[in-house]
Formats: sequence, structure tokens, C-alpha cells
Amino acid sequence: MAAPSGSGKSTIINGIMADGDLNLGFAVSATTRPPRPGEIDGVNYYFLSEDAFREAISEGEFLEYEEVYPGRYYGTLRSEIERITGQGHNIILDLDVNGALGVKQIYGDEALTVFIEPPSLEELRRRLEFRGTETPEVIDVRIDRAAYELSRAPQFDRRIVNDNLETSIRQAHNLISAFIEGGKID
Repeated sequence: MAAPSGSGKSTIINGIMADGDLNLGFAVSATTRPPRPGEIDGVNYYFLSEDAFREAISEGEFLEYEEVYPGRYYGTLRSEIERITGQGHNIILDLDVNGALGVKQIYGDEALTVFIEPPSLEELRRRLEFRGTETPEVIDVRIDRAAYELSRAPQFDRRIVNDNLETSIRQAHNLISAFIEGGKID
């Protein structure tokens, strides 16, 4: 699943995971950004220094990674995929746009890509401001990035506009359920 920052992607994933009926394991991403208040290493993210992240890249430890913002890397460790599949679970990933499309390129029809869209860039800005975790300058960068990410949305298997959280969770749940059951979606 991918979305611009502040679109509700993590909240939707948490809603799907809370149902517990899809045999999903959540792959914890690695990042170089500092933890936000209340975030726990290994639960919310694997928080790595930029040097450690770059070393993991050079060692081929990532399924996918991206420098989403200057000096801010995000990626999925291969060890996370092995951990989840080793437990017999299907995997749900919280990815940036390029990472999601890269995973789709690797796994083809074995992967479902879902893009979560905000109702508008204005609403996205409002959500980011309400979250209160970034400066106005960082929000401007995120909005610019969001415009780019929205241009890539047509490359995804499915798109969900998150204008109502409960509806979006239900739509995403139903898409994933249909994909797991039949490997294809209508």
C-alpha cells in the first residue's frame, strides 16, 4: 500500500490488521528519520543511522528502498519478508510510491498495489498541519512530493480515495481479501 504522507495509509493498514481475519503480517520498514514521540524501534520502524542504512544497501539487505526526502531513507528489509513468510503469513507493506511499484515489478501478479489518495492536496495539507509533527517548510516539501506521487497513482492496481476512513478501511480490506482468495481482483 502506498500514499502521500498524511493520506491515512498507516491508519488504514492498522484498521485492516485489527480485523485479524486475513492472515497478514506487517513488514516493519527501516528509516533514517528520527522516531516521533511514542514510536518504538522494531515496532513502528527500524530506526537506522544514515551510515547503517547505506551499509545495509551495499550488503543487499533491502527488498526496496528509497531516499524519499534528502537524507531520509525508507526501505523494506529482506529479513522482514523472511520473518513474515516464515510464520506462514501474507505480507502487507507500507511503502512509498516508488517502492511499491518496485515490489510490483519484482513480484508481478503475486503482489497487489493499492494507492491511497487524499480527497485533495488542500485536505492533505490540513491533515499534515493538524498532525503537528512537521514544520511548515517540511509540510511544503511533503505537499510537493504528494503531487508527484499522485501522478504515479494510475500505475497501481487499485486506488482508494480516503475521504471517509471507515469506508476506506472496508474497501482496502475487501480488495486484499479478494486478492488473497483468488489472486485476482475485479
